[in-house]
Amino acid sequence: VCAGCSTAANDLVYVLDGSWSVGVSDFDTAKQWLINITSQFDISSHYTQVGVVQYSDAPRLEIPLGKHQGQDELIRAIQSISYLGGNTQARRRSERHLPAIKFAVDHVFSSSQRASQVKNRIAVVVTDGKSQDDVVDASMEARTQGVTVFAVGVGSEITTSELIAIANKPSSTYVLYAEDYTTIHHIRDAMEQKLCEESVCPTRIPVSSRDEKGFELIIGMKLPSKARKIPGSLISETAYALTASADVTEKTREIFPEGLPPSYVFVATVRIKASSSKLTFDLWRVLSKDKKIQAAVTLNGKDRSVIFVTTRTTDKQQRVVFQEGFQDLFDGKWHQLKLLVRPPRVSGFLDDGPIGRLSLDPVDPIYINGKVQLSKRPGSDVTVPVDVQKLRLYCDPLQSDRETACEIP
Repeated sequence: VCAGCSTAANDLVYVLDGSWSVGVSDFDTAKQWLINITSQFDISSHYTQVGVVQYSDAPRLEIPLGKHQGQDELIRAIQSISYLGGNTQARRRSERHLPAIKFAVDHVFSSSQRASQVKNRIAVVVTDGKSQDDVVDASMEARTQGVTVFAVGVGSEITTSELIAIANKPSSTYVLYAEDYTTIHHIRDAMEQKLCEESVCPTRIPVSSRDEKGFELIIGMKLPSKARKIPGSLISETAYALTASADVTEKTREIFPEGLPPSYVFVATVRIKASSSKLTFDLWRVLSKDKKIQAAVTLNGKDRSVIFVTTRTTDKQQRVVFQEGFQDLFDGKWHQLKLLVRPPRVSGFLDDGPIGRLSLDPVDPIYINGKVQLSKRPGSDVTVPVDVQKLRLYCDPLQSDRETACEIP
C-alpha cells in the first residue's frame, strides 16, 4: 500500500473569483494555477476528488465534486471553464463571497458519494476583493461542517484581517498572498506544500508559540514504555536511554498513516554513547514490507558522517552523504541534528549551525505496510544504544528556521 500527498483521500473544492475586476486574461491565469496545484494529486474516486465553484453576481457550479476521475479529464474541464464577469461593482464584494462559500458547503461538499471514506474536506478560496462580517459567518459554518478553508488573496485591495476572517487558524498556515495574478505562480510551491500538509499531517506538535503539524516520534514510537527515562541535556528536559535490549519498532501505518510529505524537517536531540560512537546505525528508518529502506537517517561513526536515504521517482531509493561537519555529533555529548528535506535539496544542521546542502531527485510516496524503527544496525534488527531527548518530524519546511537548539548547553 503506497501513501503520500498524491494518494490522500481528499474532497477538494476551489472557489474561484470570476468577477468583473479579474478580467479574462487573469481568470485564465488563475485556472492554470488551479491545474498546476491539482497536478500533485492522483484524481480518482479512491484518492482526491475535485470540484470548482466560480462566483460573481452569484455562484456557479463549474465542476461537480468527483465528476472527473482522471487527471487529464479534470484538466480539460478546468480549461473549459468560461469567465463569468458580471456587474458586481455595484454590490458589496462580501455578497459575492458569502453565497460562494455557503454554496460550496451546502451543495458541493454535501454531494460527495464517499463522505465516510474521505479524510479531508478542503476549500481553497481565491479572491481579489474585500470581505465583511457575513463572510466570517459563512467561513465559521464551513469549519463547523469539517471543511478546512484556505484563503488566497490576490491584489492590493486584500488586507491581512480580511483573509484571516475567511481562513482557518493559524493564518500563517491557511492564508496566502499574491501581488497580482501575474505573480500567483510564485505561491504555487507554498500552496502545494500546505495542501500536502493538510492531507498527510493531521496531528499537531505543541511548541513554544504555536502548534505545528507533524509527528512526535518519541510518543508515536512509544519510547516512554520501551526505554528507560533519564535526565536530559538541561534540568528541565527528559530523555530516554535506548539499550541493546530495547526494540523500538512500530507499524508504518500507525506512525505515518497517510505516508510522508515530500518536504519536512527531521529533528533529533541525541547523545551517542561511547560504545556506539564508532558504529554505523539507522537513527530512524522506514522500511517497506520487504524490508527495503524508504526513508532513513543513518549515522556513520567510523567516518563521522550523516547519510540521508529517501525514495526516488526513477529508482528504488536515493542516498546522499554529509561527509563533513558532523564530527562533533559523535563526541558523547548532547547535540541537535536537523535535516531540512525540501527537494531538490536536503540541508543539514548541527546545533543550529549549517553544515551543507545536497541535491535530491524528485521523491515518490512511501509504502505504509512496513515498519518504522529507531537506532538499528543496517540490515539488522539489532538495537544500537543511544540516548534520545527529542525526535520529531515537522511537515512545514519553515519550521527549520523556528526550531532552535536552545536545549543544547
